[in-house]
Amino acid sequence: MPIRDDGRTGARIRERRRLAHLTQRQLAARLPYSYSLLNQVECGAREASPGLITAVAVALRIDVSVLTEPDTVTTLQRQRLAALVRPIRDAFDLFDLDPDPTVETAPLSELVAAADALCQQVRATRLRAAASELPGVITSLTRIVRTRPGTESWRALASTYRTAHDVALKIGYPDLAAVALDRMGWAAERGSDPCLAAVRQYKRALARQESEGLGQRLVQAGHALLDGETTRESLVVAGQLHLGAVAVAARAGNRTAVCGHLEAARDLARQIGGEAGEVHWLSFGQTNIDLHALGAQVRMKQWDEGLAQARAMRLPPTTPTSRRARYLVDRAVVEMETGHAAASLRHLVDARSLAPEQTRYLQGARDAVNGLVHTMRRPPEGLTHMAAWIGL
Repeated sequence: MPIRDDGRTGARIRERRRLAHLTQRQLAARLPYSYSLLNQVECGAREASPGLITAVAVALRIDVSVLTEPDTVTTLQRQRLAALVRPIRDAFDLFDLDPDPTVETAPLSELVAAADALCQQVRATRLRAAASELPGVITSLTRIVRTRPGTESWRALASTYRTAHDVALKIGYPDLAAVALDRMGWAAERGSDPCLAAVRQYKRALARQESEGLGQRLVQAGHALLDGETTRESLVVAGQLHLGAVAVAARAGNRTAVCGHLEAARDLARQIGGEAGEVHWLSFGQTNIDLHALGAQVRMKQWDEGLAQARAMRLPPTTPTSRRARYLVDRAVVEMETGHAAASLRHLVDARSLAPEQTRYLQGARDAVNGLVHTMRRPPEGLTHMAAWIGL
């Protein structure tokens, strides 16, 4: 079967050549093709012929598919993830089915504790462990709400669906994450929990960052659910909704809205006093606000301002692993974009060491590695390993 050039093969050849520490002339010397042709292919002026692609693959000692089908680099990884999420999909489908009478269910108190522990695992970025335990907890809680429903069981189930959403999103299954949010809304409504329902709207808004109008409407819907609520829990959720609005506005480049929502979040943080990591595992407080401000600068490509803020930040020891890793990746991006390649790579390595399961799937990590590959004349060995690890 002939190899097709989709117009991006030249860029992939350039990336793999640089990762092999070769100049264009050095690679051309290993090919039965001219330096001039290789140069034109890499810059996109000419398509790569099947013969050239094959010759480059042989010279670089890689499979042809690495140059023609980048997704196949992570095919095995995807197969493993698919096997991991399949039981979660099956558990989701139990919501409207009569429970299996032959299956025994753990006591509700144990399942509530298990639901809480799953949230902790995700904050600690132990995603595979959480994914493997989710189906059993969802199945058991679904059985309980179908046989002897109560407020506590409905809320625990809603919380578990929320955890399933977080896991699915972090490992690259947005379709499954969307189903999880639908199930979360179904359970939160029956549990009469406005705060959990508002958390769901926050998650929905984050999934609609490409549409500022819709994202802001979802945030407003979340605030409407909390109307009249004055508890610490409701203030924390309201603050997190503002941070969701920050992400939505930043994606659209709306600096005025970003500043307004950050100030509203800071005002609520002052009202609750200190950090509130225990409320729905949102970790709302000044640290989280600062992290969202940095994330907004990255999204709006305010590289100099982002670099200054990233370097000035000092995360407290209580900062969840998931947020600490996100900070390291955001910092790697701003370091790379401002010309500090060595520092960028160092922060990527730190993020991988701290939270490998999360860092591997973060778009920011891929962006930073891609940027480093294109800007560093001779990529160091560490960057070569990092690029292979994330599947470039």
